[in-house]
Amino acid sequence: MRENVSLDLLVKSRLKRWGQRPPGVRPRRGKESWLRGRPSEDDARIGSPYLKIPGSRRLRTLPDGLWLNFGGTFAEPFVDILAIEACSTLQNLLDKRSRFAPSTHSMMCVCPAVWLLAPITPTEQTPRWRATGVIRQEPFCDVIVPVREMRVLYGLKRDHYKGFARHQLPHAHEFFVPMEALTEENSESNPALRELIARASISANFFSP
Repeated sequence: MRENVSLDLLVKSRLKRWGQRPPGVRPRRGKESWLRGRPSEDDARIGSPYLKIPGSRRLRTLPDGLWLNFGGTFAEPFVDILAIEACSTLQNLLDKRSRFAPSTHSMMCVCPAVWLLAPITPTEQTPRWRATGVIRQEPFCDVIVPVREMRVLYGLKRDHYKGFARHQLPHAHEFFVPMEALTEENSESNPALRELIARASISANFFSP
């Protein structure tokens, strides 16, 4: 148990270095407004965005890493997400995959008001709600936005990763890496990881002459 906790903390400490835009992600068509929802800044003891199904007050999904790319209009906003999940056991992997499995119902992203009102970073004082480009005025309550598209990157222990790569088939929104790719120093600069995240970008589905 202690090993799993320390691994979780290590992964989150590395993800904090990835900045507000995931490393390697390709620009999508139209306007982009990336913000890191999880993990939060060290000195920010406030609520962070989470995922849920409409109408549910329980069973929130709290990824280890969550990046939000806001789009749309004031009247019809949406968010595209990149989630990072570090799975220390196969049971943990099965549980987390089930939360992101294709379904006929919608997924919603809840952005707490305190998170939106806070500055993007300690050195960038623009409030997050203004940086989204789709929230018209300062929010006084949580803002719930539909998830238009999602990509999920799973980190697995090496033996689990080898077994999964040999015997399983990922869904279209799923991407997998050995845990070391997330926990290594300066993981955000790893060319192979950046290339994988680039392939996870929505723009990768379109022809680029």
